[in-house]
Amino acid sequence: MAIKTIEAPIPGTFYRRPSPDKPPFKGEGDAVAVGDTIGLIEVMKTFTPVTAEEAGKLVAFHVENEDPIMAGQPLYDIEA
Repeated sequence: MAIKTIEAPIPGTFYRRPSPDKPPFKGEGDAVAVGDTIGLIEVMKTFTPVTAEEAGKLVAFHVENEDPIMAGQPLYDIEA
């Protein structure tokens, strides 16, 4: 199995939760299927989902909830 680092497609604010009172979309160690939502990137009140492009196990996050991010910044690692 190989570990792949997934990068932010756009700059903005990264959210691991759908709302402040909800649990995170995914956590470290969780199984991930193609199309699963990993987080959201907010830019000027527009939310873009970050979805898994391949199945595997989410190994680690490189950013925390509500962190400002840049395009190309590592978001998370997946073992596929």
